[in-house]
Amino acid sequence: MVLENILLSLASVQWTDVGTVLLMFVIFLLISDHLRNRKPRNYPPGPTPLPFIGNAVNLDAKQPHIHLTKMSDHYGNIFSLRLGNLNTVVVNTYSMVKKTLIDHANIFTGRPTNDVLKRIIKCQGLPFDPHYFINNAVSNIICSMVFGRRFEYTDQRFLNMLSLMSKALKLQTSVWIQLYSVFPYIMDLLPGPHKDLFSCFHQICAFIKEEVDTHYADWDPSSPRDFIDCYLTEIQKRKDDLEAGFHEEGLQYTVLDLFVAGTETTSTTLLWAFVYMMKYPEIQEKVQQEIYKVVGRSRRPNIDDRPSMPYTDAVIHEVQRMGNVVPLSVPRVTNEDSILEGYYIPKGTQIIPNLTSVLFDQTKWKTPYSFDPQNFLNAQGKFEKPEAFIPFSAGKRSCPGESLARMELFLFFTSFLQSFTLSPQGRKQTSLDFKFGMTLSPKPFKISFTPR
Repeated sequence: MVLENILLSLASVQWTDVGTVLLMFVIFLLISDHLRNRKPRNYPPGPTPLPFIGNAVNLDAKQPHIHLTKMSDHYGNIFSLRLGNLNTVVVNTYSMVKKTLIDHANIFTGRPTNDVLKRIIKCQGLPFDPHYFINNAVSNIICSMVFGRRFEYTDQRFLNMLSLMSKALKLQTSVWIQLYSVFPYIMDLLPGPHKDLFSCFHQICAFIKEEVDTHYADWDPSSPRDFIDCYLTEIQKRKDDLEAGFHEEGLQYTVLDLFVAGTETTSTTLLWAFVYMMKYPEIQEKVQQEIYKVVGRSRRPNIDDRPSMPYTDAVIHEVQRMGNVVPLSVPRVTNEDSILEGYYIPKGTQIIPNLTSVLFDQTKWKTPYSFDPQNFLNAQGKFEKPEAFIPFSAGKRSCPGESLARMELFLFFTSFLQSFTLSPQGRKQTSLDFKFGMTLSPKPFKISFTPR
């Protein structure tokens, strides 16, 4: 219908010879776009896309996860969009996401091509913004695993790398990057924030390369110290096997993935934990009482304490559920033609598992829209994880760092609440407002850590 209206309006205009050529060119582009993006029979329903840009204008850029969840009320739990030139199917509710990611795991395991990534080879109780403090602490855990050492919080190279990573993640969801995904060749010729994104990633990769080069200097394959040493050993073992995919460029990308996935999601979840503890001081007090009962004050909590702390464990899981840090999961792509709930999904279609619809599924949670640790406690007060708790996604492409993240969250959270009472700045009301980016994070806030 949109295509017909455009053609009719163009046909009503008187054209010169140059205008006729331009008209024919526009018609050619419109027809090409229409033919290239025709929906196959029995394809999931969805809003009509505009030529070239698809349904980008249909989405609320500030809260797309909520918008996509509401769209299911009109189009059903499986519906389609076209984002630029990428055909996309959105899957909602726990039952549908489970069928997609687990029951049909072999089909929905691909990753969509990313044209952007192709270009990338002390406080005394005073209120302060905890973002960088938490980001540094969590990132240093990844550094210990990857580089075999941690960095001081005053190390300028380390701080610069974290700043670049934060900037890159913000730029990743800007309209400029969306335009780049649709028109990569044109955007390559134009200045703009998308060039800043490439610059950020180049500098981060340069930091990683310096660390890799340092490892080469005293690398002993028989005695690996960290992830980089292990990867270098695999490069050496498989240097004649090109299909194995072990090479230095791959090492840089893998380390970059570890930092982005292992730092941003965990630190953002901890920020949400701070927000909810300030918002609900009575819950914070119950957690502290359980910590003192099980751990006491003379030692730090350890991971073996978790089974004895069901309420605390329930609060952490409720933070993950309500924080909804990766609301639309990471997109996947079908490896082959498939039928999902009667709908035909062609090979190469992007799939968005809408985790928001799962974590707030009214059929799966006692109180889906309220912060309530009882969502993870049974009648006897024991911790119990519902099947719809999948913030790390599910199936073959679920987050490989889930175990590490769960340990980090428990140890950081309990250590903070053992030592401090968390409170908002002055008499300000704690806001649950969020900003949408690579992760769903709380808007900047200040917090007071008062020693207990």
